[in-house]
Amino acid sequence: MENVIHLKARLQCNPTEAFRMFTVNEAVDSWLILPFDGDHAEIEPKIGGKYELFWDRKSRENNSTLGCKITAIEIGKFIAFEWKGPTEFRQFMNNADPLTHVVVFFIPSIEGAGTWTDVHLVHSGWGSSPEWQQARDYFEKA
Repeated sequence: MENVIHLKARLQCNPTEAFRMFTVNEAVDSWLILPFDGDHAEIEPKIGGKYELFWDRKSRENNSTLGCKITAIEIGKFIAFEWKGPTEFRQFMNNADPLTHVVVFFIPSIEGAGTWTDVHLVHSGWGSSPEWQQARDYFEKA
């Protein structure tokens, strides 16, 4: 089993704007598709700052990344943070030590017309049991 998820996307913006889409609460709220309107993100873009996303207002402590912290950051280049899973994976994923870990890289692209950024997301720290594989498969699609 491969224990790392690596996803990539190309965005039509510069790396600073792409970085902003992952680090500014209102910007994250603008593209993050969740089952309710309103605030989904509480992010403090600094080492040790919050990286908290909320999927359920009524159950903020059970269906969120509450308590997750930023572990590394360089403006316009990358951000790294801890990650927790939704309710169905909470029992094992959200109590792991260490938690799973996400690093997002923002790489300028000169290909084609206009300004583009290649965004690479690397999610690591997956366990090897069948329940961990189910969680990994979920996040690879999500």
